[in-house]
Amino acid sequence: MNTDIKLSNADFRLLSIVWENEPIASPELCKHAEEKLGWKRTTTYTVLKRLCDKNLLKNENTIVTALMSREENQRTESRQVLERSFNGSLPQFIAAFLDGGKISLTEAEKIKRLIDEYRESK
Repeated sequence: MNTDIKLSNADFRLLSIVWENEPIASPELCKHAEEKLGWKRTTTYTVLKRLCDKNLLKNENTIVTALMSREENQRTESRQVLERSFNGSLPQFIAAFLDGGKISLTEAEKIKRLIDEYRESK
């Protein structure tokens, strides 16, 4: 999967609707986009085409499916932020995040457990 994919906010919002409802017929996707995002049909089809051109969605016989899972997108975008903003340094990222004071003790414990599980698996 291409790790240099750039998603606009509109791209991500439409992808989220597809992930929640796939496979989904394109007319139904337009209906969801109108209800949730206030988009007109033409806007939905423009963004859909852009996502198909990026090989993130497939629209075959009016049925839309994702070619990238939500989890793959999370990994890709996380790595992009890490590389772009922190020169690839996970410790720098975590330090910056912790300095912001936006992590609860419960979240900190969960992160510690994830690191411990990672160590045990290696």
